[in-house]
Amino acid sequence: MIDYEEELKKFEPCLDVREAEDAIYDRELTDILDVLQEVLREAKSNRRVK
Repeated sequence: MIDYEEELKKFEPCLDVREAEDAIYDRELTDILDVLQEVLREAKSNRRVK
């Protein structure tokens, strides 16, 4: 039979997962509010130019 507790002690995540986590957490992501604010700023500046 498989001893799950023992197998979990031996578990090490693959490097790909760690690299992906680092890339995700280190990157400053733009959320939807930032995107909407930028769209509104651009729309307001375009109206003033015309």
